[in-house]
Amino acid sequence: MSSSNERLHMMLKMQESQPDDSFLAYAISLEYRALGDHRNAAALLTALIKKDPDYLPSYYQLGKMQEDNGQLTEAIETYKAGKKLAKRTSDMKTLGELNEALMMLDVYEE
Repeated sequence: MSSSNERLHMMLKMQESQPDDSFLAYAISLEYRALGDHRNAAALLTALIKKDPDYLPSYYQLGKMQEDNGQLTEAIETYKAGKKLAKRTSDMKTLGELNEALMMLDVYEE
């Protein structure tokens, strides 16, 4: 079993006892992505945003996955939703990352 598979297995076991841990759900989605399972990774991030809409890191990662899958309209909407949250929480670093992601898609806004 590869180290990524082992890590994923360990995190999934942890999630059984910590089902409401947003960071853990986020980390699991990134492990799925690292293993090439973009479908599960995106599905987990989408579910995480629905369950915990204030978990800001989810927006950038989901937007990137959508962008990589050619879902540009969805990616733009995800980035914009993340920007709104980043502004509300005064997270300037994430706001900058989301602005940059949008600029790379030729989307410019205040």
